[in-house]
Amino acid sequence: MNAAERLLADQGAQCLTLSAVAERAGVSKGGLLYHFNTKEALIKGMIERLIADFDELVASQSESSYTRAYLAATFAAIRSARLRRWAVVTGAAGDPGLLAPLREAMARWHREGMDTEADPMAAQIVRLACEGLWEVVTHDPGFYEDAHYEELHSRLRALASP
Repeated sequence: MNAAERLLADQGAQCLTLSAVAERAGVSKGGLLYHFNTKEALIKGMIERLIADFDELVASQSESSYTRAYLAATFAAIRSARLRRWAVVTGAAGDPGLLAPLREAMARWHREGMDTEADPMAAQIVRLACEGLWEVVTHDPGFYEDAHYEELHSRLRALASP
């Protein structure tokens, strides 16, 4: 899956073939087919993994609200160059059915804990800003310098409920 994610990030969805993934991973195509018998199965596995990884990252944050945990997880993922989220989306974009689990996760991430937020509208703005940040960083990873990330994080954290 790592090789497929790198291939998607480097060359785009049109280059995602099982042969190309096997070559990049340094395994035989037969070995890859043992685990993922179709390209769709591989993409499905990548989507499931990125959802589970982000859920774990959010859960590991020591924050007072879900929005603050979501914000901290977003910045942790972006700063550690864990940009596979959008690479995987690119790979699945041609098949809306493959995106269904990610759509469900996004709906959950944007609804989670909203009933306990001191300011639900501010919480929604922070979560949407996180999505925009993912998009910008995906297309231009070097756009912001560390100091700018710090300022963004600080301002969004102040907007999020305590």
